[in-house]
Amino acid sequence: MTSTRLLGGRYEVGELLGRGGMAEVHLGHDTRLSRPVAIKMLRSDLARDTQFLNRFRREAQSAAGLNHASIVAVYDSGEDHAIESGGASVPVPYIVMEYVEGRTLRELLNASSPLDPAEAARITEGILDALAYSHRMGIVHRDIKPANVMIGPQGQIKVMDFGIARAVADANATMTQTQAVIGTAQYLSPEQAQGHHVDARSDLYSTGCLLFELLTGRPPFQADSPVAIAYQHVGQPPPRPSTLNPAVDPALDAVVLHALAKDRDARYQDATAFRADLQAARLGRPISDAARGTAGSAADPTVALAAATPAAATTVFATGGYAERPEPVGSNTASLPAIGHDPDDEPRKRRGLAYFLLVLAVLGALVLLGVAGKALLDRPPTDAPKVAVPTVIDLPQAAAEAKIRAAGLVPEATQVASPKEIGVVVDQNPGADEQVASGSKVGISVSSGPDTVELPDLKGFTQDEATARLANLDLKVGTIKQVDDTGLDKGKVFTTSPGAGEDVAVGSAVNLNVSSGKVTVPDVVGKTRNEAADILGELGLSVKTSYIDSTEPENSVLKQSIKAKTKVEDGSTITLTIAQPPPPTQTPTTPPTTATTTTEPPPSTTTAPPTTP
Repeated sequence: MTSTRLLGGRYEVGELLGRGGMAEVHLGHDTRLSRPVAIKMLRSDLARDTQFLNRFRREAQSAAGLNHASIVAVYDSGEDHAIESGGASVPVPYIVMEYVEGRTLRELLNASSPLDPAEAARITEGILDALAYSHRMGIVHRDIKPANVMIGPQGQIKVMDFGIARAVADANATMTQTQAVIGTAQYLSPEQAQGHHVDARSDLYSTGCLLFELLTGRPPFQADSPVAIAYQHVGQPPPRPSTLNPAVDPALDAVVLHALAKDRDARYQDATAFRADLQAARLGRPISDAARGTAGSAADPTVALAAATPAAATTVFATGGYAERPEPVGSNTASLPAIGHDPDDEPRKRRGLAYFLLVLAVLGALVLLGVAGKALLDRPPTDAPKVAVPTVIDLPQAAAEAKIRAAGLVPEATQVASPKEIGVVVDQNPGADEQVASGSKVGISVSSGPDTVELPDLKGFTQDEATARLANLDLKVGTIKQVDDTGLDKGKVFTTSPGAGEDVAVGSAVNLNVSSGKVTVPDVVGKTRNEAADILGELGLSVKTSYIDSTEPENSVLKQSIKAKTKVEDGSTITLTIAQPPPPTQTPTTPPTTATTTTEPPPSTTTAPPTTP
């Protein structure tokens, strides 16, 4: 009976769900919260690189700060140890992620492709939702491909491995092992293939490649080697999807071609614009002028299609991403029309490969690593011939090292702080064109980035969002202080210390002043009703009024239900007592005088008795 493996004293490791180029993914169980999780355990050879481990931990923390319905959540990360057969302890880094039932987009494509255009657009819109959020948080994925997208049982879209691709790509700046598999050729942006700086627009290009495959059943570029595929990404126009799937309408053609523009300034500039055009095309609404312009200027699709021949999926050694698993791309090519096929195209391929090796020193030089072998690294004899040191300043580290080795010299890299891009050579010793013995060492200083960074304006960010943004800049959160009277919702950042725009040392702490959601009630007695309502409204307080008769000025505030300087929750209601003039005073009126007539009694009459005769 075998015991269950337990990671971090908490996570039980269950059945194997999948295996890729850099990790294994297992079904797990969180014993503390009693919920299923997915556990990704990285290769032990990656764990032996200390700088990679540091980057990996930092990027896992950044990814853990992403909270979006279309992003697989990262719950935890840590490091376990395994014992090899010889008794050595080997570190095993792991990531604990949200477990998503369903299957990857790669598995869906293997089972049924191409997809219905409307469904392809819906899935891609979900991916772009995730990218729009991650890019706002300062995280570039760098490895968008079908194997990194999950489709839930109800059709939910979940993008995986945010932050992990960046950790591997950044580690490549200091990792000299040629076995580090970086980048999936079919989805590489032109700037990734050339070893240039990668930004959010690189993710959009990769998403365009993915959308192309959803619509047609194959990536936009295919060839018999990763170098040839990368060459096509850099120099060949993609075919229109409708040439491979007539069900794709012209608007969707235009959206895909605009996303696949070679110049990053000419393609979609953000995921929101890409998604808006994609949704418009799906619903039959007009797309942007920029997308229509790209489609109108696109080259004849048959020319581009002729340059792409069916081949097995491969990966390319280049900075900018990683291959999680081999991407099968040849299973659906038997039914493709052989447009422009030439049985004698092998010489043309070789010429294209040679041109690519000449133009793209990064890929060509890396291929030379396998050819040159150990002989270039051996110490030279004392009478070794002299060679000129090549110029490598401003080249990416991988390209610089390859160029030095190609000259018969041995590169020796040192990390230095520099305002230049991370991974770019900023100095070399000996200098360019100096004559040295073949096999000599050439020291290169490689930028590790600036030792200070400009602090962004975090006002209005939630505390979690601010923490993730700072982690992405190699900064950490210091003290968190609750402050009143910010005008912001509770829990949102009001100010930082140091302030926005200031240069701060990498690795230093930034203090956050976070809204408490409380407001200090001002004294509005004596103000007019309108003045008081404006003052209280600006503070987020509600106002009710009641009126009483008063000799004070009309509409003036006589009293307020909550005393001044009292702390209350944002949105509280204050009742104001307002003066109104009393009703007019009624003056008493005297009724008119009525004349009284006194009736005098009639004079008394005495009747004498009759006289008796």
